[in-house]
Amino acid sequence: MSQFETIQSKIHTIESIKPLLAIWRFKGEPIVFSNGCFDILHLGHVEYLAKAADLGKHLIIGLNTDASVRRLKGPSRPVQGETARAVVLASLRFVDAVILFDEDTPYNLIKAIVPDVLVKGSDYKPEEIVGYDIVTQHGGRVETIELVEGYSTTGILNRIGK
Repeated sequence: MSQFETIQSKIHTIESIKPLLAIWRFKGEPIVFSNGCFDILHLGHVEYLAKAADLGKHLIIGLNTDASVRRLKGPSRPVQGETARAVVLASLRFVDAVILFDEDTPYNLIKAIVPDVLVKGSDYKPEEIVGYDIVTQHGGRVETIELVEGYSTTGILNRIGK
């Protein structure tokens, strides 16, 4: 398999991830989940996701579709399409899977995956994070990670006048 095919093989649907989830659970390997738009991947994203990956054995990223990003961020977003964003995220060695979701929140995706660890930025309180109820009811935990100051997609776009 070529390197690019390996990257593409990390992009899943809810159905295609189920066999991997079963294997990882059978082996007792903790599954970490985080989500976002990841419109322009930057240092803040990479550091945040690397720290999230350190909280378990497998990192799954829920990625907002283009339509979902537009509803959340406005008609000029995303800058990059969902396929490009998924491939860039999947190219990170510590990312095991990327799954697109079309809703405004990843609640249904979290319900399907039931990760051991749910991660968001520290701008959220754990009990306010979408999926908190699902994860904690199944014995998992919700973690927050400090964001890297000075890095945001909106900030980058503002600096270049977009």
